[in-house]
Amino acid sequence: MRLEWLIRMKEAIDLMENKMEERLDIEQIAKAAHSSPFHFQRMFHMLTGMTVAEYTRKRKLTLAAQELAMSSSKVLDIALKYGYDSPESFSKAFRKIHGISPSEARSPGVSLKAFPRISFHLSLKGDKDMDYRIVEKEAFTVAGRSLTMTCRDNEHSRLIPKFWADSTINGTLAQISSMGANEALLGLCLDMKPDTEDITYMIAGEMKPGVHADGFETRTIPASTWAVFPCVGPIPGSIQSVFQRIFQEWFPATGYEHAGLPEIEVYPSGDTTSVDYQCEVWIPVIKK
Repeated sequence: MRLEWLIRMKEAIDLMENKMEERLDIEQIAKAAHSSPFHFQRMFHMLTGMTVAEYTRKRKLTLAAQELAMSSSKVLDIALKYGYDSPESFSKAFRKIHGISPSEARSPGVSLKAFPRISFHLSLKGDKDMDYRIVEKEAFTVAGRSLTMTCRDNEHSRLIPKFWADSTINGTLAQISSMGANEALLGLCLDMKPDTEDITYMIAGEMKPGVHADGFETRTIPASTWAVFPCVGPIPGSIQSVFQRIFQEWFPATGYEHAGLPEIEVYPSGDTTSVDYQCEVWIPVIKK
């Protein structure tokens, strides 16, 4: 199963590289990996730390820099070749990566950044089992506060812990706990939009029947099949590690695919800094 997954990912990367001069067609690329566009983009992001859009942008600007340095083609022609509508938008993106303008890239001895092509390698770990259970859960409603952020340059991994810290200080967590159907707090990754590189993260509680969440945002989570993974250790390090293992080890080794619904972190009451703290990760799945 893992070898088959590795081959499919390689074929998808090959297709991306062969089409760097074309507009990104995520449907076609995901098809090469035999997966849905959402699952492919989520897997790619978790495995590389970059969105597909960010990776292709950096690769295009690497190839554009090489072409500027080695040819006499016009800047406008190169900008259009790699998908930029104007020299201004190309120059802005180019400067962000290389620190210089496209025209300066032609200066003798100038330093340019080269972002290499990604390759995936099979890692046979097998030294640690990964426990999980499959749960069928009916639709339910949550209430809390949310924050929309970008996944670009892994900004979300810095903003989410801050969001939790701020919510502790301003009393939001205590208010959510008082409305919840149980003592557990939830962290939900909602509205994941790989194409725009945005994500909405919500700190919430599952609502008790008949309770009004005045002043709080509510969301209904659809009925789904969930793969539930236990997590032990201090937060956020332990739960980030579990997420990595889910996408690096569990998905490639199973016949499941991400269902495209919210991902849920379940935090029971307790000392989240303790080495013995126990929580869970709920991933919505479908059988391929």
